[in-house]
Amino acid sequence: MSARATPSLWRWPIALGVLTASGLVSALLSDDGWGDWWSWVALGVPVAVMAWFSWRRPAAEAPTTPP
Repeated sequence: MSARATPSLWRWPIALGVLTASGLVSALLSDDGWGDWWSWVALGVPVAVMAWFSWRRPAAEAPTTPP
């Protein structure tokens, strides 16, 4: 793997980690209002992304039935 490919490899995992951390901090520190809303969004987006990529399968990996 080249050194130029490394930042593009880690860009989205780091972004999802920062989003999750901000959602956890917001859920712990907010009492009402926008903080609760932000915690739901910030914690829901990574779950939705993981669900999307776990349910989506490439065509090459799809099981085929023998004839």
